Amino acid sequence: MLIDSLRRPPHVVPIVQTADEEDLQLALFVCYELHYQGWDEVDEAWEWNPSLLALRAGLEKRFEADLRDRIPEHEPVTEVPQALAALVGADDRVPSATASGFLQRRATRDQFLEFVIHRSVYHLKEADPHTWGIPRLTGRAKAALVEIQVDEYGGGRPERMHAELFRSMMDSVGVDSTYGAHVNAVPAVTLSTSNVISLFGLHRRLRGALVGHLAAFEMTSSIPNRRYGDGLRRLGGDRTATRFFDEHVEADAVHEQIAAVDLCGGYVSSAADQKAAAAEVLFGAACCLAVDAAASDHMLDAWHAGHSSLRTLR
Repeated sequence: MLIDSLRRPPHVVPIVQTADEEDLQLALFVCYELHYQGWDEVDEAWEWNPSLLALRAGLEKRFEADLRDRIPEHEPVTEVPQALAALVGADDRVPSATASGFLQRRATRDQFLEFVIHRSVYHLKEADPHTWGIPRLTGRAKAALVEIQVDEYGGGRPERMHAELFRSMMDSVGVDSTYGAHVNAVPAVTLSTSNVISLFGLHRRLRGALVGHLAAFEMTSSIPNRRYGDGLRRLGGDRTATRFFDEHVEADAVHEQIAAVDLCGGYVSSAADQKAAAAEVLFGAACCLAVDAAASDHMLDAWHAGHSSLRTLR
């Protein structure tokens, strides 16, 4: 119903309750995408339509409430980088039980391609959601985020942008790399991994959660990406196919220190209420770990059960 409304000229959209988690995450994704590349046959004036923003606000309220119910409150901390390291370390699981370990050693080619489809929802716009944080930060934290994002965008070279590397990888392995092509194929748990960053990025009050999310994302990236690259090589992937993963092994090993120490540490140290700022950073980091783990678990559960992890192929 929402898609049908957006295909007409901007008008007043009634606020309706989504039926389930699938509807909630898809509706949020549709609303958020108006702030990125938009949708075919949808008037760009919809982006700031007041009634659509009111509808989105209701969806966001439910989503954020669910996240805060799932994530326990963190004790006040003073050393944010160490707290982030402890949080990430506590969440670390046996490699063979994770999606990255499975993809490295056991996944079939079809399963690996499903993984690529899931990840395309975010990686074809990689870095864009976190970039919303740049104008919302100051000083050391702003400089750190810019430093990370410069690498994400290829240092000014379009062919080296991480989103373009992912697109090249998709083309190399024979998966449709059209932006947004797979939104209907993935379940809510996958859409939520992208939606959570947009939620944090588009609200200034959640900028602490945004930088915490990015820190956790970078701090948990290098080892899984090495496994993904090895898994794709095992399945016959060439250097073009594995370049995206190989690039992240080195880049994110550097980014994790910048994100934890300069970005998050700088943000908290400049805050008027440092304890509250630190708690929000850790909340964002924990959300990153939780939604990514849920998406990984969904894929593994489906594959172990012998069926596709994609919504349209089950």
